[in-house]
Amino acid sequence: MLKIAFSLVLVLSVNLMYAQQPDLVRYANTLQGTNSKYELSWGNVNPITSLPFAMNAFTAQTNKDGEGFKYQYETHSIRGFEQTHQCSPWVSDYAVFSLMPVTGKLVVNEDARASSFDHKNETGKPNYYKVKFDNNITTEISPTARGAHFRFTFPKSGSYIVLDGYTKMSMVKIIPAEHKIIGWVNNVRWAPEGFKNYFVIVFDKPFAEYGTWENKHDNISKGKLTDEGNGVGAYIKFKDGVTVQAKVASSYISAEQAEVTLQAELGNHKTFEDTKNEAFKVWNDLFNRLLVEGGTEEERATFYSCLFRANLFSHEFFEYGKDGKPYYYSPYDGKIHYGYMYTDNGFWDTFRAQFPLNCILHPKMQGQYVEALLDAQQQMGWLPAWSQPGETGGMLGNHAISLITDAWVKGIHTFDPERALKAYFHEATNKGPWGGANGRPLWKDYWTIGYIPFPESQGSVGQTLESAYDDFCAYQLAKVTGNTFYEGIFAKQMYNYKNLWDPSTRFMRGRGEDGKFTPNFDPLDWGGPYTEGNAWHWIWSVFHDEQGLINLFGGNKNFTDKLDSVFTLPPTIKVGAYGQVIHEMTEMKLGNMGQYAQGNEPIHHMIYLYDYAGQPWKAQQHIRDVMDKLYNSTENGYPGDEDEGQMSSWYVLSAMGIYSVCPGTDQYVIGSPEFKKITITMEDGKKFIIEANNNSQQNVYIQSGTLNGNTYTHNWIKYSDISQGGILHFEMGNQPALQRGIEQADKPFSVSTNQ
Repeated sequence: MLKIAFSLVLVLSVNLMYAQQPDLVRYANTLQGTNSKYELSWGNVNPITSLPFAMNAFTAQTNKDGEGFKYQYETHSIRGFEQTHQCSPWVSDYAVFSLMPVTGKLVVNEDARASSFDHKNETGKPNYYKVKFDNNITTEISPTARGAHFRFTFPKSGSYIVLDGYTKMSMVKIIPAEHKIIGWVNNVRWAPEGFKNYFVIVFDKPFAEYGTWENKHDNISKGKLTDEGNGVGAYIKFKDGVTVQAKVASSYISAEQAEVTLQAELGNHKTFEDTKNEAFKVWNDLFNRLLVEGGTEEERATFYSCLFRANLFSHEFFEYGKDGKPYYYSPYDGKIHYGYMYTDNGFWDTFRAQFPLNCILHPKMQGQYVEALLDAQQQMGWLPAWSQPGETGGMLGNHAISLITDAWVKGIHTFDPERALKAYFHEATNKGPWGGANGRPLWKDYWTIGYIPFPESQGSVGQTLESAYDDFCAYQLAKVTGNTFYEGIFAKQMYNYKNLWDPSTRFMRGRGEDGKFTPNFDPLDWGGPYTEGNAWHWIWSVFHDEQGLINLFGGNKNFTDKLDSVFTLPPTIKVGAYGQVIHEMTEMKLGNMGQYAQGNEPIHHMIYLYDYAGQPWKAQQHIRDVMDKLYNSTENGYPGDEDEGQMSSWYVLSAMGIYSVCPGTDQYVIGSPEFKKITITMEDGKKFIIEANNNSQQNVYIQSGTLNGNTYTHNWIKYSDISQGGILHFEMGNQPALQRGIEQADKPFSVSTNQ
């Protein structure tokens, strides 16, 4: 009897714990950042509903099939609800098909079937999307990891659902007796020949009519059960005025695997509410692992909206077979492999903050991820740099080594470090056949003259600086694992950043093969040797050796004066080699913070560099300015492209009071927490609490600090301090504490002083 009573108390305690867990999902707005266009980005994202890092996500579609800008807030009609994997409008989507409810008579053409709506009748939450059209059709979507649950509510006139095969080839088969449609689509740009995404859709109501169609000429074949071709789709009709549920799942492996996934993820969900509630629990559990207290309602909404975006990319590209084991179709060699694979990420953006945030929140996944990177390298001969889902080679740098080293130094030892170093050495001593980041451009020049020359390579300053950082990561991994061979190889190359330093202008300059700096230099000119920026943005990209950069400047004062100048200069735009205004320029000007360009990645770490030069209070003030002025939870919520979670992760980490200036070390640099208290619950249940007593929009300056009760003056904190649990306590004030955090020991890691 005593055991029964104890068990009852335990059950009640657990139930009470979950009942008391606050609803944080209500703060997250998936419409954040959706008011974007080619000329100006407030995020360039879609209002997707998804589980964290899910294989498939789903979104409303306002624009034509195949367009990168698939949802734009200013467009007030929707033409479909898509399965999507798109990182940004600048890269193609893939494995797309859509469903669209139609009332009245059957209309299949994507322009003609589009239905108008008002945003006041639209809801975007991580676990739930809903929109009511002006024609009174309501569509609701709730996600699973590899599928979704739809609910369509029709008025009392024709009730059709149109399946659009999107672009390229597709196949559909209608099975009326099972209320089912199966098929595949092969729309993709970067994948092996033979790529297919197999889908299965099961409805809970019988079909009154059905047929196939194709979206090139909108020809309809009434009563036809199956078809295959370019843009082939299907339509079904239901009894007038019904509410119809549809369960959807897909697979890159086979039609049979799609059925397995459907049963595993949706088989036990009898109602739409079951799926919605389960998705809510997944997100709410995650959000409660970063529990913020204090701040305004808007600050909390911005934080959790950003936390949602920070947990979407990369996508899981593996599936669970009948035996429950993970396996996947490789987007690199087109074969089936057992284990884990992740895709859809551009590391040039995300090595900076998104993956260092993952090391805190998802170390288990990060361990699977870095092992998957090495498997991908074996399958295609190169480390991924930007996958979508296969390798695109987009942007610059060989930043897979950043993810790998960052995981290792933070205790995530799921891979063979020698295998990783060998793979990276191949990357650094070869140029791959496609893209700027597939291997290293002009690698022989980099190894012999110590930099990538300009104009022989566009973006050469960024390429050189980020290659030197990547070489540091290889050096660091070799050093901490006792591999003296690779340590010796990269020990010199990581200082190549010095070869682009021009002491006469105190900028990093483009430099030709003859050693001469590029003539007619104007630090405000965009492009040329500077990728998506100018000299003011790129001078700071010495992540691993900011002390070395300070030394080049001639000391702290010259360095901080230059930092100050970024903010005091006017936001003048000089298009330079671009020849026209690009959206990143417009976003910098709208930000109105001088030449500071939060809308793009090269400058994301810059503010934190005050911590290296004896003026941490300036970092605290500027960080809070950026968070308060350039981010919000609305459709205009970001200062530029969100970029696979990087823009959001910058905000999440900065709001926590920390940032990863140099991934590949065990340090996070300290800024100024946005909230009075944040409780981080690690995967193993340990809690790390960051307290900022007397915090407010005016009290942004750290006056004093303690770590687990001991005085703490450092401008950095170790990953192990966070992962092991504890309390980091700050007293905040409205005036700088000019004598705190200014000693040499308070400076964050630089390789020049930490060897």
